[in-house]
Amino acid sequence: MTAAQADLQIDRPRVADGAALWRIARDSEVLDLNSSYSYLLWCRDFAATSAVVRDGHGVPVGFITGYVRPDSPDTLLVWQVAVDGTYRGRGLAATLVDGLADRVARERGITILETTISPDNTASQRLFTSFAERRGARLEREVLFDTAVFPDGPHEPEVLYRIGPLSAGG
Repeated sequence: MTAAQADLQIDRPRVADGAALWRIARDSEVLDLNSSYSYLLWCRDFAATSAVVRDGHGVPVGFITGYVRPDSPDTLLVWQVAVDGTYRGRGLAATLVDGLADRVARERGITILETTISPDNTASQRLFTSFAERRGARLEREVLFDTAVFPDGPHEPEVLYRIGPLSAGG
C-alpha cells in the first residue's frame, strides 16, 4: 500500500459488510445496483474471491467482488469494483484488483481475469487496461451482452475484458 493508503486495511468481506457494499455501489452512480440482499449473499458466499478495504475504524470504504467461473476454473470474473467518494484518487481500486488477482491466483490457480465494462465507464476501462499493462498480459475486448438482451430498459452493452495470462505481482 502507498502512503495515501497507510491508514487502510484490505481483507475478505463479512456478511456484516453487505450493507456498506450496497451503499458504496449505490453512491458510485456508475455501477448497476443490485439488491441489498445480493450484497449480503455475496459477502457470505463469495468472500474468498472478493475483498474490502477498511478505514482505521474497520468500516468498508471500497470493495471488489468476483468469482471463479464454474466452467472455466482458471478464470476470475470481477463483478464490481467501487470506492467510496471520499477515498477516491488514492489508487485503491488498482490495489484491490492487484491484491485480489494475486490472492486468487495463489489460492485457486487462476491465470485469466475477466470483467465487463460499459462503454461509458472510462474509469473502469483505464483501471483494467492499466492492470493488463502492469501484468504484461494480453487484453482482449468483445461485446458480451448487447443492448438488446437487457430486459429492463435501455442499457449500454457490456464489453468483456479478458486479461491474461497473468504473471504474479504488478
